[in-house]
Amino acid sequence: MDLAAAPPALLVRRHLHVAGEWVDPTEGDAIPVENPATGDIVGQVPAGTPDDVDRAVAAARAAFPGWAATAPAERAAHLDRLHTALAARADEIARTVAWELGTPLKLAARVQTGLPLTVLRSMVDLAARPAAEETVGNSLVVREPIGVVGAITPWNYPLHQVVAKIAPALAAGCTVVLKPSELTPLTAYLLFDAVTDAGLPPGVVNLVPGTGPVVGEALAGHPDVDLVSFTGSTATGRRIAHLAADRIARVALELGGKSANLILADADLATAVKVGVGNAFLNSGQTCTAWTRMLVHRDRYDEALGLLAAAAGAYRLGDPFDPATRLGPLVSAAQAERVRGHVDRALADGARLVAGGPDAPLPPRGHFVAPTVLADVHPDSALAQEEVFGPVLAVIPFADTDEAVAIANNSRYGLAGAVWSADEEAALAVARRLRTGQVDVNGASFNPLAPFGGYRQSGLGRELGAYGIDEFREIKAIQR
Repeated sequence: MDLAAAPPALLVRRHLHVAGEWVDPTEGDAIPVENPATGDIVGQVPAGTPDDVDRAVAAARAAFPGWAATAPAERAAHLDRLHTALAARADEIARTVAWELGTPLKLAARVQTGLPLTVLRSMVDLAARPAAEETVGNSLVVREPIGVVGAITPWNYPLHQVVAKIAPALAAGCTVVLKPSELTPLTAYLLFDAVTDAGLPPGVVNLVPGTGPVVGEALAGHPDVDLVSFTGSTATGRRIAHLAADRIARVALELGGKSANLILADADLATAVKVGVGNAFLNSGQTCTAWTRMLVHRDRYDEALGLLAAAAGAYRLGDPFDPATRLGPLVSAAQAERVRGHVDRALADGARLVAGGPDAPLPPRGHFVAPTVLADVHPDSALAQEEVFGPVLAVIPFADTDEAVAIANNSRYGLAGAVWSADEEAALAVARRLRTGQVDVNGASFNPLAPFGGYRQSGLGRELGAYGIDEFREIKAIQR
């Protein structure tokens, strides 16, 4: 492994960001940050406590009236300055994500850094628009910021997931307390360096790192938090919903996924397979929207498997700082072990190995899992039903469109999906039948202004665009 994969010195951050200042935590415990490509410790951050959460929430509560009363154009100007300060750190952000998550540097620059900057830019424009008002009979219906937001974010996209919560919340007039994942907290500190440079008013956005059972629980159950916005596992989302329900607080949950990629008989198979594999293996498969079930018409099934074997074989594992690397490690040893367990169970259940698997060669260090393709996966099997969160693709044949739709909808999740067909209208008709929050037709590009969120156990609410801002608003009717 190239030594470029390790930073020149430990990335040590010792403070919280509360009320516009870098402040000492109430206790001295620290959380080490690991480079998953090497297993080395590359940094550390404070282990926050419930007392730290109390301080941060109090700061957000004190800042809320003034921020809520700020004119939309002024809030937009603050976000614009934040975008400028964050963009100036783009290279540093990409390197930090490569160190603490293992994302290949090229991908870290394009997706882990470029995507949140795009989302933040869109929020600058939307924040400048006053909240819509409407007249219904003798009522004036207005939209107001909900209050203090507790934002709890995951490790797989450590800047994007934060920006997707903080930016619309601030645009709506809310104040925020952020708890980033303890596995990838260093990127959040770069964001708060930008917050400092941008001069956001004190207390508008606050940072308390720490673990889920300590800081996450304290934030989700805090009586002065009006809405909890969480992205992560369905199990943790369920726990957060319970904590919020005890005090009748709102939640916005973006949870798991098991998205289906439907390749109809008349599709451009080579393109559909190439794009499908790229989507399934994006960020080493650690993506909630990954198309991890590839459904292929029986007439094209064998041809697709040949294409899949070649495509998966082109994904080189290795040092995230090596330009030839296409697939980095998984975030932790525990995550890698869970993914390997899914593969072993699928093979025991009768799936056929097409590429990768438990005997594929791996780098000597780091939490790597080979890019794996498994065919003949039963639609009811664990591999087809459970979120793996690693570079593992399940391939399932179907006989006709009705069967394909039935297989795709045979899931407790409903976050994303895809349809491929030479007949775009036919593909659109299939997309309408899928019980999922987003569907891409023939590889359509991502739209940061479109609503993002899921059906069923994939969550509650929507992020991004004007829909994401509305998630942080209350609706009031004034009769006159």
